[in-house]
Amino acid sequence: MKITWYGQASFGIESSDGIKIVTDPYNPETAGFKPFSEPADIVIKSSSNDSFHDNDHLVPKKKGAKVIDALPVALETGSVTSHEITFKAIEAMEDLDHPYHDPDQNAMYRFIVDGFDIGHMGDMGNKFSDEQIGFFGGVDILLSHAGGKPVIPLEELNRIVDRVNPKLVIPMHFRTLCYKPCDMHFISSFIESFGKERVDFACNSSIILNKSDLPSNTRALVLDNV
Repeated sequence: MKITWYGQASFGIESSDGIKIVTDPYNPETAGFKPFSEPADIVIKSSSNDSFHDNDHLVPKKKGAKVIDALPVALETGSVTSHEITFKAIEAMEDLDHPYHDPDQNAMYRFIVDGFDIGHMGDMGNKFSDEQIGFFGGVDILLSHAGGKPVIPLEELNRIVDRVNPKLVIPMHFRTLCYKPCDMHFISSFIESFGKERVDFACNSSIILNKSDLPSNTRALVLDNV
């Protein structure tokens, strides 16, 4: 499986048989990250009301591509299947004390690719309930917030990781040199909080993983944005 971090909460996840998933696509003009260039089979977004998470129209798509809004999935059936991949979703909410606008509802989600169970935190900005923590139970890879307000604080992330016990934490939603808003932590804050002895660096925006690559104890893997 290949994982690419595009920026913010957006990843490209490609299976060994070529199915390409893009998560929570941003708007390059407002976010500062590069435009999407590779076509996707599936685009999944945590909501349809946030310009940093819901730009499925800016992602090139293959013939027969599917766009999934995770919030209606969470509110209605709880799961949806496309291209033989099942996506499960649970309700979430932006920071109730959001600094810029009234908080909006969104969703977090999880899915399995090439035997990897992957969880994505969407745009959650508050302390996780026991139900939300339980939703991520058993994930191999947790795509996690790492930039602090307006998403969860690093202390809350550490509490969640201790409860969920994923094999690999891949941080997202943090400030970079090209990210236009200046309201989040740089990755150094995550490393200090998580423990630098437990953090590895891909030194690239993409990495290819096999199941045998997963550590026995939880570690973080930081992807670059290039």
